[in-house]
Amino acid sequence: MAKSKAEKVVLAYSGGLDTSVILPWLKETYGYQVVAFAAELGQGDELSGIQKKALATGAVKCVVMDLRREFVEEYLWPMLKSGATYEYDYLLGTSIARPLIAEKQVAVAHAEGATAVSHGATGKGNDQVRFELTYMALDPTLRIIAPWKDPSFKLTSREAAVEYARERKIPISQSVKKIYSRDRNLWHISHEGADLEDPWNEPKDDLFVISKPVSKTPNKAEYVEVGFEQGVPVKLNGKAIDGVRLIETLNAIGGKHGVGQSDLVENRLVGIKSRGVYETPGGTILTTGHKLLESLTLERETMHFKQQIALKYAEMVYYGQWFSPLRTALDAFINATQRFVNGTVRMKLFKGRCTPAGVTSPKSLYRADLASFKMGAEYNPTDATGFIRLFGLPMKVTGIVQGPWGRPSGKRGR
Repeated sequence: MAKSKAEKVVLAYSGGLDTSVILPWLKETYGYQVVAFAAELGQGDELSGIQKKALATGAVKCVVMDLRREFVEEYLWPMLKSGATYEYDYLLGTSIARPLIAEKQVAVAHAEGATAVSHGATGKGNDQVRFELTYMALDPTLRIIAPWKDPSFKLTSREAAVEYARERKIPISQSVKKIYSRDRNLWHISHEGADLEDPWNEPKDDLFVISKPVSKTPNKAEYVEVGFEQGVPVKLNGKAIDGVRLIETLNAIGGKHGVGQSDLVENRLVGIKSRGVYETPGGTILTTGHKLLESLTLERETMHFKQQIALKYAEMVYYGQWFSPLRTALDAFINATQRFVNGTVRMKLFKGRCTPAGVTSPKSLYRADLASFKMGAEYNPTDATGFIRLFGLPMKVTGIVQGPWGRPSGKRGR
């Protein structure tokens, strides 16, 4: 049933193929007035002319917000401090951006008096969950319109979407032959689809956008120094720098050396395995450096427990659970651990690798006199005898009573 013209829907609008056709489809199908919302998160020139395009496509209004600073300070830095990495190698560039976009989309809906929100995420992916969990958490009274899950939505292939756009003279940059699906922001750019759908296919050199193929990187290494205060990067090569410029600069430096390229098959929340290629040059440098500094400043038990927390934190970001009580509670713990994560790390960038080349901290727990192989007055080696006896007592008693465990044969006892 068509909605009253007085009702509005706020569409998360990127100007890409999917949202370009969804905008007029919402008008035709539901009769809503469509307010397009676009978030500037560091997409380069992707938002150029987006307001003109949205209005020409049928939007009654297009709201564009520059969210780069908020993205860095309120989303990226908490995630960086957590140490979150999803399934070994994904630094969560797309995942971490979606809650911010949805948060501001809800705010626009309130400001415009809209009764519904909409997104262009497919019914197979993770983004549908990330958008909709945020809507539900921030305003459960808003109606959620997800065209890809609407039985009347027939534009479920890129070819069909292109044809729909051509029929209505909607300007699009994509074509049937150019079918990589990309998502870009300050933190990364992702690539999916086309030849990448076969995991046997190696990524082509011309796939990369913000970094060079390793084969074309300089033959000389480059070093960068990043200074941290309470786990937050604040200096580059000894000079204070704001977060947005820091990431942009590290993207350029790291990208030149092919740093931060990852090719992985990941487990989506909906149960499907998908293959993606990611470029995260600046994020890789910062993540590697932050872990290096923590190795110097966190005591053992805190560090080991924080590693467990990082796995859960990564899942919550990936699953779209940013606006949840648990994530907020974990941040309180994480921030407490970052009190003395202060210092400078030096990273070596060479042929796609980012490797530690030095670290120093005024709050370092590393003591050369204790770490040295030389025995001194600060460490009495005879203390270890009693420690080992007590630490190994349970294993000793088990061996006496039940016999050794863990034999290659799997047998135990005498």
